[in-house]
Amino acid sequence: MRGVWIGVGITVVLLLAALGVWFWNNMNYDRGDAEAIREAGFVEKQHELQDGTVLNYGEGPDSGPPLLLIHGQQSAWQSYATVLPQLAEHFHVFAVDKHGHGESSKDPAKYRAAAMGSDLAAFIEEVIGEPVMLSGHSSGGLLSVWLSANAPELVRRMVLEDPPLFSTEPDRREATFAWQDSFRNIHNFLNQDEETSYRRWYLEHTALQRMFGDSWDGIRNYANSYIDRNPDRVLRVFFLPPSLNRAFALLDGPYDLRFGDTFYDGSWFAGFDQAETLSRVQAPTVVIHANWQYDDDGLLLAAMDGDDAARAVSLLPAGRLVNIDSGHGVHAEKPDEFVEVLLEHFL
Repeated sequence: MRGVWIGVGITVVLLLAALGVWFWNNMNYDRGDAEAIREAGFVEKQHELQDGTVLNYGEGPDSGPPLLLIHGQQSAWQSYATVLPQLAEHFHVFAVDKHGHGESSKDPAKYRAAAMGSDLAAFIEEVIGEPVMLSGHSSGGLLSVWLSANAPELVRRMVLEDPPLFSTEPDRREATFAWQDSFRNIHNFLNQDEETSYRRWYLEHTALQRMFGDSWDGIRNYANSYIDRNPDRVLRVFFLPPSLNRAFALLDGPYDLRFGDTFYDGSWFAGFDQAETLSRVQAPTVVIHANWQYDDDGLLLAAMDGDDAARAVSLLPAGRLVNIDSGHGVHAEKPDEFVEVLLEHFL
């Protein structure tokens, strides 16, 4: 009997240790990111365009052909921290903050694909000085499509990391998690004056409640309590995985909510027909497609479904599809697989 209790005790200790490691990782998933970026030789810089627009970016050492990285929405160039050290061994990496994000200019007049794409073309010409390898994540992938089609002489090859192609069009966008969880919440928040904290507004109105059901009340209460205790710190919930804590962190970033509002009303896409633009891309392109599914109500819980990804590749004159078993942020969740795709396609 004593041996049984010893075995139970050891099992309990191991279980508690595993839970401790899991909780620690949930709260410290990005620990060391800044140090890793510095050790890889990245320096943060800014470039002012002729009209006064400032583009903030991180530049790595000159280890190969130039690679331009364009992050997704509600993020910044440092979101590539998990892959920057590896990429810096093979490329001269430039990771830029999009307009309305990070330390780049926040001018709503520029929150259009055409305006942002034109400024990035100028950035390539004025800062990088030669055609680039291009990789864009999510809406950064949409922007990459515009840039590659409209300035083909500046893009040698391209990787689109789970871009929301076609699901962002007027007849589709309302039935996506991104629209209901992010863009609609942003629009409604900007058009009310009772709540001043977007974090608290989001916690009250997030579409995550569809997934968590009644348990969301406990998560929301804990999160609001955390905000009360740590008003100046990024929101972290110790019992939720890094993927969700990364999403919460986006609520605190230097992000202009007016940018998200242009995805609510579709104005970001003014003059940007996605199918037509894809058909004009000359650069050989890999489309990375992450996991996707629809919920019971027909809500798309992903950037694209399988038909969207297949259609995008079929429209590209030189396109190839790569499916990766990952959530939307492939470069953060599956960094080795992401880097492998870029190395195989770009070198």
